[in-house]
Amino acid sequence: MISTWTASLPGGKTSEEMLVSLDQGRARRVLIVPAWFDEANKLRRFTIETMRALDEDGVDSFLPDLPGTNESLVPLENQSIASWQSAARDVSEQVGATHVLAIRAGALIAPHDLPGWLYAPQTGPKQLRAMLRARTIASRESGIDESGEGLLEIGRREGLTLAGWRIGHEMLREMETAEPAPNNAHTTIAQKELGGPGLWLRAEPDEDAAQSAALAAIVADDQCGAK
Repeated sequence: MISTWTASLPGGKTSEEMLVSLDQGRARRVLIVPAWFDEANKLRRFTIETMRALDEDGVDSFLPDLPGTNESLVPLENQSIASWQSAARDVSEQVGATHVLAIRAGALIAPHDLPGWLYAPQTGPKQLRAMLRARTIASRESGIDESGEGLLEIGRREGLTLAGWRIGHEMLREMETAEPAPNNAHTTIAQKELGGPGLWLRAEPDEDAAQSAALAAIVADDQCGAK
C-alpha cells in the first residue's frame, strides 16, 4: 500500500513523503531504512521483494522515501545526515515501528532506540569515494579532467552533483567521516549470509528472489530485541 508520512524539516517546516507499507497490524513492525543514492536505485526491487517475503512470514514492514529522494518535493541539497536521522526517528514513531532494518548506508541513520539489523552496512567515506570515482570516470570519458580531491574541495564549499544527485555541502562534509554506530540491540548481517554478491555491485538495478527471501528469513526468525 502507498501512503504518506510527515517529515520534520529545519525551520519548523514539514513535508509529506511517500511510504510503502505492508501493514496488517501485527506485533512485529519493521521500519526499513533504504540504501542511498545510486545504491537505492539498484536495490529498490530487492527491498520491495524483501518486504513481500516479510509479509509472508507474518511481519509488517514500512519503506519511507527520505526527504529529497524519489517523489519528495523538497531539495536534496538542503538535506544532511543529521536531518535524515531526524526523519528516520519521525517515521519510526508514526508507523509504530518495533524494529529497524537498515540497508547499506541506511545504517548511518538507523534509529538507536529500535532493535534490529544492519544489512551490509556502508560507511559515509566509502559511499562518497564510490560516487566521486564514478564522476571522475564519466568526466574522463567526456574529455574533462577532474580529480576526486579537487571535487571534494569544491563540494565542501558548494556541494556537488554526483551520479545525478545534488548533494549539499553539509551532507558531503558529514559523509567524509560518517560511520554506522550500532547499539547492542543491532545485529549486523553480512552479505555472505544471503549467498551471492551484493546487488549494488551490478551495473544495472536487478533482483534476486533467493537473497530477498534469505534476508527476510533472518529478520523474521531472529528475535533481536523482540519483546
